[in-house]
Amino acid sequence: MDTKLTDALIELTRRAGDAILEIYQTDFSVETKGDDSPLTQADLASHRTIVEGLSALTPDIPIYSEESEPPDFATRQSWTRYWLVDPLDGTKEFINKNGEFTVNIALIENHQPVFGVVGVPVQDVVYTGDAELGAFKYTAAGRETLTGRKMGDGGVTIVASRSHGGERLESYLESLQAEFGEVARTPVGSSLKLCILAEGAADFYPRLGPTSEWDIAAADAVLRAAGGAVWAVDGSDLDYNNKESILNPEFFAVSDGGFPWRQRLPAVPD
Repeated sequence: MDTKLTDALIELTRRAGDAILEIYQTDFSVETKGDDSPLTQADLASHRTIVEGLSALTPDIPIYSEESEPPDFATRQSWTRYWLVDPLDGTKEFINKNGEFTVNIALIENHQPVFGVVGVPVQDVVYTGDAELGAFKYTAAGRETLTGRKMGDGGVTIVASRSHGGERLESYLESLQAEFGEVARTPVGSSLKLCILAEGAADFYPRLGPTSEWDIAAADAVLRAAGGAVWAVDGSDLDYNNKESILNPEFFAVSDGGFPWRQRLPAVPD
């Protein structure tokens, strides 16, 4: 990705975040979508900002946003390159006003996330991941290069969802403790979990529950560019736009992509 376009995408992500924050500070209403997930005017305001901006920046690249009319698979399976957007990931975190929600823009090429921007509006932070140039975190203090962290022998730090979990996850965490010793747990909402892995503040994120491709694509790009890895719990690669369903398989994400996780991780309970 060239520098000029990257800078424009960072700015676009910040503008979408500003549109979200305008509504965040009000007594907003919450609707329910057909899949029972929540929807606010902030989701829609961010969506409109991003789609307008991407259409101006790259008019030749299709856009698939969570809040747009979904293209049928017969149409999108011919796309070798497209933008995959989640205008507001962590709507439950937004509603609960804990600040852990994100703006997500990913460029998918040949079923893989090759570039991603993740904005954290409340923190005024933006993460980027470029398959060729690496991963970065932008704050008021400047730009920081992200390289994850190496696994040591002192246990494992996991990030887990604030809004999703259940008995299977708790059972799996017990198995992790038997394998790795101490398991420290940090509850975090939205795609921030993958970004926390990218900046080396945790080691492992087991996602034992449903997500959609737009939920993780941008942060997946950030994590991979920082040297991390993401794969389905059955060991297969995690890819995008390769099937009719937009749902991801359950997956693992790690900060240290060079560690022999697949040999060390226990089996996931049924």
